[in-house]
Parts: sequence; structure tokens; C-alpha cells
Amino acid sequence: MAVTKTVAPEKINFAVSQGITLLGENRVQEYLSKKDSYDKNAEVHMIGHLQTNKVKYIINDVSLIQSVDSFKLAAEINRLAEKNSRSMDVLLEVNIGDEASKSGTDKGSVIELASQMQELGSVRIRGLMAIPPIGADEKVFAEMNELYMKLKEAKLPNVSADILSMGMSGDYQLAIKHGSTLVRIGTKLFGARNYMEV
Repeated sequence: MAVTKTVAPEKINFAVSQGITLLGENRVQEYLSKKDSYDKNAEVHMIGHLQTNKVKYIINDVSLIQSVDSFKLAAEINRLAEKNSRSMDVLLEVNIGDEASKSGTDKGSVIELASQMQELGSVRIRGLMAIPPIGADEKVFAEMNELYMKLKEAKLPNVSADILSMGMSGDYQLAIKHGSTLVRIGTKLFGARNYMEV
């Protein structure tokens, strides 16, 4: 996945012309300002923290939401998906490093949250997402893979568990070693970011 935070649409479209088929958007506002310029050959996932009041802006445009960290958010996605006659694929975001600054459900609550979400008929859990702490050792990546396997083994009816989204430009090799099926690459594709607000 090419992570497009602060990257101009023409650069993103060039990446798509070179074979990139999946884009990752961090912020709803930024995505809305750029989406009409995007090459429609690429699929878009929402990967950033998502507030319930922003779901309505993306429900018909993204193919998967990677950052579901509460039943409240899942229920709102489900409500709007139903209203728009569609189903939405999601990943459960796990705060694998127990970091106060990061969103994500507690690692001990993953199966419970997935079980709660069984009643939501228009949401399908495709797996897990995590942002391990910077410089995290292999244990953290291995622990995330264990959680992913537990989710698979739980065989819940609303879970297909075929995606483990873990790893970015600085740690994607470790992530792949520990079972990541989807890495989120920004800096290694587009260069260092200018993090001024877009």
C-alpha cells in the first residue's frame, strides 16, 4: 500500500501509473480535498484514526476501513453501510504497544470486540491492523501475529481474517517476517514528508 499523507495527487497518480493499486489515506479532510483528482484504477483504504461523525464522508468511497477500535465506531459504519445498501470491510486496530498516544483496542479485547460485532450485518472483519512502537523489537511483531492467528482460529461468522496490516517504511521487513500481509509504505515511496497541514 502507498500511504498518501501530504502527497500531491499528481505524484500519487504517477505511482498508480507505475503499478500501485492500493492507497492508504490518513485524514478524512485531506482525502476529500484530493479524491476527485485520483486515478480511479487504485483502491483506497482509510488507515488513520476515524471519528464516528466523519464516517458519512467516506462510506461510499473507500473499500476498507483499517482503524476500527471500538464497537461504537463499528456500529456507525454498519448503520451508514446499511443506509447506503453496501457492506464495509474493516480491520480491527490493535494498540499492540499499549501506547497512550495511539488509538486502537487493547490487545486483550480483540476477540471480545470481534464477537460483539457479529450482530452488525453490514460490516465484515477482514483482520487486524497495528502500528508497533518505533524501534519495537521482534516480540511485539510476533505478539501481533499470535493475535491474528487467534482471531482466525476463533472462526467467528463475520470474520474472514485474511489481512494482517502491519509494517511501515522503517519496519516493514520485520513485519513481513512475522506474517504481515499488507505493509503501509509512504516515505520509501514518496520521500520524507512535509507534515504541514494540507
